[in-house]
Amino acid sequence: MNVLVYLIPVSLILGGIGLAAFFWAIRGSQFEDPDGDSHRILTDDYDNKPKR
Repeated sequence: MNVLVYLIPVSLILGGIGLAAFFWAIRGSQFEDPDGDSHRILTDDYDNKPKR
């Protein structure tokens, strides 16, 4: 039972870090165009050749 004294704060800290990273991604416009990539790959303009 003494291990819970360590595990609960560690899990709360890791959860807080994950939540902060999520809000950072939202603020950085990471999720601005979720449909764009799915539509872009279906067009003929998609370049599948490696860049030189």
